Amino acid sequence: DTVRVDVKVVEGTRERIQAFEGVCIARKSDGVNSSFTVRKLSYGEGVERVFPLYGPQVAGVSVVRRGRVRRAKLYYLRGRTGKAARIAEKTTTREASSS
Repeated sequence: DTVRVDVKVVEGTRERIQAFEGVCIARKSDGVNSSFTVRKLSYGEGVERVFPLYGPQVAGVSVVRRGRVRRAKLYYLRGRTGKAARIAEKTTTREASSS
């Protein structure tokens, strides 16, 4: 899934929220120490950030689009660039209303 993570950034005395948008390639479930890894391409260079799920720096997480994958960890995306690094979008079936 492509997610947008709102991160609290402190610059001096000011605090602002910075968005980090990319593909969630891993999720570690370890109670309070749970985390998830987001990867994006910035100016042709791959950037990965590991966010603690319950950390105070994470202001919010929203799903931009859902993808169809067959793995839990998407580490194979690290070696791919361009169109090969894309994930097929998940299609949702809508049920017909019976009214």
